[in-house]
Amino acid sequence: MSESKKVIMLGNEAIARGAYEAGVKVSSAYPGTPSTEISENLVKYRDDLYAEWAPNEKVAAETAIGASISGVRAMACMKHVGLNVASDPLYTVSYMGVNGGLLFMVADDPGLYSSQNEQDTRMIARAAGVPVLEPSDSAEAKEFVKIGFELSEQFDRPVIFRITTRLAHSQGLVELKDREEIPDKPYEKDIRKNVMMPGNAKFRHVEIEKRNNELKEAADTLPINKIEMNDTRIGVITSGIPYQYVKEALPQASVLKLGMVNPLPEKLIREFASKVETLYVVEELDPVIEEQVKSWGIPAIGKEIFTIQGEYSANMIRKAILGEEVRMDPPADVPQRPPILCPGCPHRSVFYVLNKLKMHAAGDIGCYTLGAVAPLSVVDTTICMGASISSLHGMEKAKGKEYIKNWVAVIGDSTFLHTGVNSLMNMVYNQATGTVLILDNSTTGMTGHQDHAATGKTLQGDPTYAINIPNLCRAIGVPNVQEINAFDIVALEKAIKEEVAKDEVSVIITKTPCVLLDKRPKPLYAADPEKCKKCGMCMKPGCPAMTRNEDGTIRIDDTMCTGCGLCESLCKFGAIELVKAGEK
Repeated sequence: MSESKKVIMLGNEAIARGAYEAGVKVSSAYPGTPSTEISENLVKYRDDLYAEWAPNEKVAAETAIGASISGVRAMACMKHVGLNVASDPLYTVSYMGVNGGLLFMVADDPGLYSSQNEQDTRMIARAAGVPVLEPSDSAEAKEFVKIGFELSEQFDRPVIFRITTRLAHSQGLVELKDREEIPDKPYEKDIRKNVMMPGNAKFRHVEIEKRNNELKEAADTLPINKIEMNDTRIGVITSGIPYQYVKEALPQASVLKLGMVNPLPEKLIREFASKVETLYVVEELDPVIEEQVKSWGIPAIGKEIFTIQGEYSANMIRKAILGEEVRMDPPADVPQRPPILCPGCPHRSVFYVLNKLKMHAAGDIGCYTLGAVAPLSVVDTTICMGASISSLHGMEKAKGKEYIKNWVAVIGDSTFLHTGVNSLMNMVYNQATGTVLILDNSTTGMTGHQDHAATGKTLQGDPTYAINIPNLCRAIGVPNVQEINAFDIVALEKAIKEEVAKDEVSVIITKTPCVLLDKRPKPLYAADPEKCKKCGMCMKPGCPAMTRNEDGTIRIDDTMCTGCGLCESLCKFGAIELVKAGEK
């Protein structure tokens, strides 16, 4: 029975629906905001396609490539920094081409809402010689997925499907259609195409340049690249979400809307430029379109008036092009609310102990990055996934064993399996000294509690073997492995002192689930003002459930307390008591 109803969908939800309708059979991903919900929505269609969490983006990409080689439509999903991890297979599959259609779903993050940089995926795509599609709303997001697979198979190219945070998490009206059952393409052994040793790669490089030139010619007539002629005094070339801002800010302007942003449709751009008096290029982040347009000798205005940083807005465009200042009410004077660890977070007790011991921590990507801010202020570095262990190793090799006696590396369980394992192997292999704390909260916490290879459950909800992290560490040769409850601060302090004193590699695993995973009623603590000595010891971990009364005594907010008991363990005067037991 044919579906024809229209529904409201988030961009990521629409992409998942588009993959379903396009006949995708395999998807592999690593969770990373703002791309995570694509895979979480794909599992709604598990009767028709297979979706998984992979340990990292490189593995996800290689899984999708393997599925494509076998002859089915496949995709890999990740955020922009995840594409760095997947760049090795990306650059090579660009030479190989595809069998079944192959899409890389990549979510950029202008504005740095949840990322360590504002990398522009279009730059990587140009370097890798990979075409890029970019939708501007949820409806296009769904339909462009189908177009992406068609182009992939027609031109024998992997395709990057670029979105941004704003599109991923905004809503739009989407028309639902039936799934198209795409017949599997037969697999034919083709060493010259699929085995990328130098002799074959030279041949394939010539072939992909030919394909990209064909794609460039086709771009001039693709319906996703379209001219909207209005007042010819102002012409704007744009794509993606900025198209929406342009239409709001400049409703009378002529617009060339690009659905394919690599390769660019040169003939169409020249045609459009010839019809307008002043040409603007409006694109978030890097001047990818602008630089190419100007290299063709076409006068255009772009980053002279627009920033390369952050997200754009209709008001910004109106001011930059028309010089119009929009009157807005001043923002409300509200307290600053920086991100903090949740009440009851097991990372807080770990950082409290490290702070007490005056330790430095090489940090990683995860909730525990918040250990860098006051009052804990323990994390000194955060680079990328897995870098905590490698950077600690580098410090030891640069400055010697004694230098890192007051340093540790901190990394989460999901991040450890992502790229931390290799770093730990490197420490063992190169006879390093150093202590690694794996903060195992039994989930991928920062992106919203996704499962991983050590949780015992797949993306599709099926039970599976759970990697035993302590045994894995021992198996790769770590001589000292301890597993401790994060809230046992006495045992944790003892373990850290013992391990950092050793001239060997040590791993301490704080195995304590994320407080948000347990939905049972929590215990509740309260502070007795009569017993409180106003010493402030219980305030040192920075729990947001705890505040001071006007007289200096402590108050615990019963709407925020999760009953972790850290404050009680710190109070030496019995002023903090359990007033309600939790459910066991």
